[in-house]
Amino acid sequence: MPLTRLAGGAAMLGLGAAAALHVVWVFSPWPFDDLEDFTRTIAGVSEAEAPSAAATGSVAVALGAATYLVAAQADLAPRLLPGLLTRLGTATVAGVLLLRGGAGLVASGFADKSTTFTRWDLALYSPLCLTLGALAAYVAKNTEAAGAEQEG
Repeated sequence: MPLTRLAGGAAMLGLGAAAALHVVWVFSPWPFDDLEDFTRTIAGVSEAEAPSAAATGSVAVALGAATYLVAAQADLAPRLLPGLLTRLGTATVAGVLLLRGGAGLVASGFADKSTTFTRWDLALYSPLCLTLGALAAYVAKNTEAAGAEQEG
């Protein structure tokens, strides 16, 4: 179980940091000087197509929920949901992150032209999603028996 807790802790830190960044981005283009550079690098769109504060806030909430689910499944946070829901939620987090990571590698890897976003997507965003997804999947898979025992 210690390796599962380590994987859960690593995923929790990564997801929590991503959630915190999205909260910051509701109010600021940090670490960029302006919204144009921010949207081109982080979202791959022009400033006119920048995600709304509500959309960015929704992502922050989803990442916060993902952080909690993985932490609870790894026994790093109290379980507020039944074990089955926590386990299914963690598996869903894993699936979404793995899908985003894989799709990002394909889309950015086969893009017609290289952009700031596609370079960052190939170098950081997609690999990070794949790593966090793999950690969440490991936690979901290797805590299944413990979750079932707690329910019984």
